[in-house]
Amino acid sequence: MEYFARGVKTEYKGAGTVDVVTDADRTSEKLIVESLRAAFPDHGIIGEEGSRSQSASEYIWYVDPLDGTTNFAHGFPVFCVSIGLARNNEVVAGIVFDPTRNELFSAERGRGATLNGERIQVSKVATLGESLLGTGFPSKKRHLNANIYFYHQLTMKSHGIRRAGSAALDLACVASGRYDGFWEFNLNAWDTAAGVLLVEEAGGKLTYVDGSRFDVAASREVLATNGLIHQELMAQMQAVMQGRGIEPLPSPAEFAKARG
Repeated sequence: MEYFARGVKTEYKGAGTVDVVTDADRTSEKLIVESLRAAFPDHGIIGEEGSRSQSASEYIWYVDPLDGTTNFAHGFPVFCVSIGLARNNEVVAGIVFDPTRNELFSAERGRGATLNGERIQVSKVATLGESLLGTGFPSKKRHLNANIYFYHQLTMKSHGIRRAGSAALDLACVASGRYDGFWEFNLNAWDTAAGVLLVEEAGGKLTYVDGSRFDVAASREVLATNGLIHQELMAQMQAVMQGRGIEPLPSPAEFAKARG
């Protein structure tokens, strides 16, 4: 929050990308990784900003030291720290901390999910038409990402869609009932490790977009819901993938003419 208050220099991770990194990302990851290594020297660690400490241990920590860096760099207060622990590729513990609201989401396998120590549960909304959804778009090669089609179709079939810019917080929002569902493509394990456990332990459902079993180490996408709308949302996404019932986008030229 000290970095956020005074502003940071933004660096781009590679040519042709808007994927950014700041001193806050690096400092946060260094602090977390040093603490984990001191407490669990035999565990593996995979961090977004380059920390790699694979070992023969059955335990691996997935660390996103600042999820929502673009928001952070622009002074938009939607970002978090996300840490998940997997044992033999099953996430068994996780936290998502939002420092701007002082909200700590935590979960332990089989023991539920909490927000600042209070138990949380997914929403009870039963239809897609009444649901508030979340999604995200990649920072790399955004023009090649097909998610705009899913966004367009589902925004007409739901109560609304939000694009907040932090997958970990989006998953926490599903777990706490703020969203009824969330999907995103082109993710990494450090984006999802903590959030997927929050959703599951809060009573929600989490799969790939096609309904197959979610694998935290291999996943590049996620579909998370309160469970009640999962089949309906998944069916709508499959329809988009198959090109069925696609509503055409309005013509910008016709829109401009109508304004005239």
